[in-house]
Amino acid sequence: MVRQRSALCLCGAFLLAGSSTSAQTSAEERFHLQETTIAGIHRAIQSRQITCKGLVQLYLDRAKAYNGVCTQLVTADGGPIPAATGPVRAGSPLTFPTSTFPASSMLPNLDQYFGPPIEYGRMEPTISDPTVQQQYGSVVGMPDAGQLNALETLNIRGERSVTCKAACDLHPSSGSLPSSCPSACEAFRKLPDALERAAELDQQFGSTPDLASLPLYCIPFSFKNWYYAKDMRGTGGNDVNFAMDVPPFDASIVAAVREKGAIVYAIANASQAGGGVAGSVAATKVFFGGGPGGGLTHSTWGGQSCDPYDTEREPGGTSGGSGASVSANLVTCSICETTSGSCRWPAYAGNVVNLVTTKGVLADGGMSSQYINHRPGITCRTLQDAAYVLDAIKGYNPRDMYSAIPKAFIPKEPYASFLVGEVSGEGSERKPLQGMRIGVVREFFVKLTPNDAAISDLIDKEIKSILRDKLGAEIVESVDPLYPDDPDIPNMKYSFRDALAQIVPIHAPEYFYQTTREGELEFAVPGHDVKTKDYLVKLALGQAPLSEKLNLRRLTSGLSNPRDAQFTFSKYLLERGDERVKDWASFVANSKWYSDAGRAAAENAVNLQDLRAPSGVDRIKMRFLARLVVNKVMYENNLDVLVHPNATIPPNKIGFGREPEINSRPFQGVPITDLLGVPEIVVPAGYNEIVYEPQYVLSEDRKRYNVVSGSVRLTVRHPLPISILFWAGPGEEPKVIKVASAYEVATKHRVPPSAFGPLSGEP
Repeated sequence: MVRQRSALCLCGAFLLAGSSTSAQTSAEERFHLQETTIAGIHRAIQSRQITCKGLVQLYLDRAKAYNGVCTQLVTADGGPIPAATGPVRAGSPLTFPTSTFPASSMLPNLDQYFGPPIEYGRMEPTISDPTVQQQYGSVVGMPDAGQLNALETLNIRGERSVTCKAACDLHPSSGSLPSSCPSACEAFRKLPDALERAAELDQQFGSTPDLASLPLYCIPFSFKNWYYAKDMRGTGGNDVNFAMDVPPFDASIVAAVREKGAIVYAIANASQAGGGVAGSVAATKVFFGGGPGGGLTHSTWGGQSCDPYDTEREPGGTSGGSGASVSANLVTCSICETTSGSCRWPAYAGNVVNLVTTKGVLADGGMSSQYINHRPGITCRTLQDAAYVLDAIKGYNPRDMYSAIPKAFIPKEPYASFLVGEVSGEGSERKPLQGMRIGVVREFFVKLTPNDAAISDLIDKEIKSILRDKLGAEIVESVDPLYPDDPDIPNMKYSFRDALAQIVPIHAPEYFYQTTREGELEFAVPGHDVKTKDYLVKLALGQAPLSEKLNLRRLTSGLSNPRDAQFTFSKYLLERGDERVKDWASFVANSKWYSDAGRAAAENAVNLQDLRAPSGVDRIKMRFLARLVVNKVMYENNLDVLVHPNATIPPNKIGFGREPEINSRPFQGVPITDLLGVPEIVVPAGYNEIVYEPQYVLSEDRKRYNVVSGSVRLTVRHPLPISILFWAGPGEEPKVIKVASAYEVATKHRVPPSAFGPLSGEP
């Protein structure tokens, strides 16, 4: 259902006064905000159909209509609660639902549960601003909510800061600030907001923007809340009471986008950033937010975001607000962040394109995202737009040590030049991928649950019918013991298991010492002692077998995780120089958490000084090893690109159990590309209507709830998008862009979410 809303204001959105240019514009070239592209915005400005300020106002209108609360509290009885309001967004305060969801509808046999107390949902004042409230504890998504809660903070005067809210952010031309305003607000209010910056661009350039110097001219961006901007509240999604909640500088990737002419328009909702660890402090209550222990895309300050195609469901990983904001046409593009699928999963749920580069091609610089497996990503509705953004902001940045990569990793030609088919304007080629060899990675097609099977089969069909039959690529498949050999596709002559058997023994012999929870060797082989030199040498020579449990899926788990987040977050706080929140201890002392589990983890890290990983195989070593494995397979099979499903599990219902990890298959898809730090592109690949909802099951001792895979076949009310993932070795962005863009043009699978259509009066 398309919800038609009254527009807040369309000031300056259409034809400039006295101009007849738009009357001469053909119907095909007329500007429409819905699904617009970077090129479309620039054409509309140049043809005087719209101004930069008018464009930003149109997006504000959509935020007012669609960026409200989409979740309700989980309570013991499901009874109504008093009305409450939250922070101001797009000119109006958030309003929260008074209806609640009974816990017994989510947790079966609740009357027989005798475990720790359940942390039910509740409305409470925030610590950042006690005059507004937020949802704390367990929540669920509301069906057909008509809202997304995708944008946490809008860059609008009076609401872009809590420290300097309302009259404390008066424009300098409006006179003196009230005496009650903090002194920091005097300097802050001199920074233009998004509308004022857009007006400045209009004044400077009119209808002839300098696109050579400012390729992202007037393009409204959102940024995952782990990235901070100098003109908006920056708390990483935390409800923390900084003396000044706006940081004094931009994150490096925010600065890069801003310098190229973009409008730094909004902070997207995401999981809250932080540095909590396990320790002696334990949670006193059990939190249900997508599974025992916590949820995704849920921040204490911003709340929970929802999936644009089904608002009962999560919008993806920790970058869910980024994906949802692009999907529902609340922004043009967004910058996400990935550690283990946090960009891929929101692109999947939002039916949008995501491009993540070789580690270092883009500068990073987030609050807690400055280590080896963190990367920023570009989320747009088309790969053409994502490539244009990449061209605008690529390259070395002295603030990011990881951007010191070999110069040859970045091609001399623009990344957009590798787009093919209709996207590049070269005409429609019948077989644009003829001569390219694509490896189908069956390790990520395994059908471990009915949910896996439904999506795996859909992507398999896309690969054969589109990549091979329509686009002309030659495809070969890897072999996995859990996936039947496909007679329609030749096998790789040299497999990932072959490479693992040769490379792991010499570079990571400690890998074979890992044990199961029961204390048994995980990669044991009958008749061999896998910890010995004799076995490892024979394994490398092909004279001893490799355990079937060691594969690409397993390669991404069991790795060491040094206390990176504690280092980077503490470093950020020290650099920020806030008068009240100076370090992790003062951060915790001035914070409030949406779950007691979050509070306990944060307190455990207060006195942490030892940053060594408590366990696991060294991650940086495994990155080197995994790159050897993948590169050797690609050389031996003469492969250009690899392909597989982005994920084979549908987005779960908010608050309900997620599909459990089985055989090293996480619910968000295996994060092999994050381990490798290699280029990857997600492209919409169609829709899935069949789901098997996971269920909570009360344990035999009645002290906990476990999650089990669903067994009942259900047809969803709203078809859910699925997506395909293309990737290759370090520096191979050109090949990945070529293949992914050819697939995108050949399929055109994306259809915008119908519940968030054009507003009344929107062009």
